[in-house]
This record gives sequence, C-alpha cells and structure tokens, in this order.
Amino acid sequence: MRSTHGAASCAVLACLLLAGCSPTALGGSVVSGTRSPAAGSSGAAASGSTTGSDIAVGAGPRKRYMVQQQPASGSCHYRYEHGEPLEDPKCTPGAISPAVTQSNVASTICRKGGYTSGIRPSTSVTGKEKELNAASYGYTGRMGDAEYDHLISLQLGGDPNDYRNLWVEPADPGHRSGAGVNNKKDPVETKLHTAVCKGTVTLAAAQKAIVTDWTTALSVLHLA
Repeated sequence: MRSTHGAASCAVLACLLLAGCSPTALGGSVVSGTRSPAAGSSGAAASGSTTGSDIAVGAGPRKRYMVQQQPASGSCHYRYEHGEPLEDPKCTPGAISPAVTQSNVASTICRKGGYTSGIRPSTSVTGKEKELNAASYGYTGRMGDAEYDHLISLQLGGDPNDYRNLWVEPADPGHRSGAGVNNKKDPVETKLHTAVCKGTVTLAAAQKAIVTDWTTALSVLHLA
C-alpha cells in the first residue's frame, strides 16, 4: 500500500511540474477574476456568474455601496423601438440579485411594506455613477429629465448597483424639457411585478422579457 501511494504521489507531482496540469485536471477549483465593464475599462463592479437564462448575477444588496466604474466614454449607444429609448445590450445587459429567487419572492419583492427602499444605493453613489454613465452613452440632455435606471428593476429582483444593470435612460420622445423624470418603462415594471407576485408569470420570465425589450415585455407575456 505504501509503494502504491508513493507512486501516485510522484505521478501527481510529475503532472504538475513537468506536464503543466491545471488544478481542475486534478479535481481542484479555479477562482475566476472579476469582469470588466463591457466597453473595456478595468475594475468591474462585480464578478457575477450567469443563470440559465444567461442574465448575469451581481453582488446583491450591500450595507455600503461604492461608486462603480462605467463603460468608456462614448462607447455605448441608445437604440429606439416604437419611438422609445432602449439600452445598449453590450454595455447594459442586465444583472439580477442573488438575494431574490422564485422561491422567496413572497418574503422579498412581494412582501408587504416594500422591499426596494432598504436596498437602494444612496444618491451620493448613484449621482456620481449617473454622470459617468451619461458620458458612456454620450447623453447630453438635461440630467434632471433622465433616469438612472435599473434595467431589471429592483422590484423584479434586479441587482441594486451592478454597472451592467444601470443606465441613463433618456426622457420619452415629446417629453417637455425640465419636466423631470417621466417615462413609459416604469408602468411596465409595475405590471410585471404585479404579475410575478400573483403567480401569473415567473420571475425569470419577467426578467428575461424586460432585458430583451421592455417595450414588448407585456405583450410577449400576454399581459398587455
């Protein structure tokens, strides 16, 4: 038995030093690095894995949030569908919170008394991020008319402060300058939230629909 164990140990050592075997080849694990913003700037907000629906998973709620780096200036571009502004999926693909799952919606996003106020980053953080993200998207309009928006809203389990889930959303076409934030995406989020809490649609379906195209999310899920 000793000679067999010794031979195995030598084989492992030889594999590591001579053949260049990786830890995973020997049943170990590899710690992945953090992901950088989509446009290539370094120092990502959160490493995040992905779910079965390919939506990134962010860091989730924190007691203290830090200002997150944003994609490079001018690297993100708005799209327009049905006259409404949509995010650049390369810069803002969305990210969900690991704290919200289908099994716990009753105690998180659907609980009485609200959920989002306790996890929302302070304006001292989001204000700085909004300015940086406006540069990412080349937004030059009135900042007071644009919303620093969670693509997947907090009430749908979106990550609170992952750069992949936040973008400067311009005002709707025809919006009166100086009238403040008022867009058609917010009512869509509310209807999706109601449907999830009633069990009409799953959390994952609502998240995927709004990431794909918020202007068609309700019709795709037969909620229009």
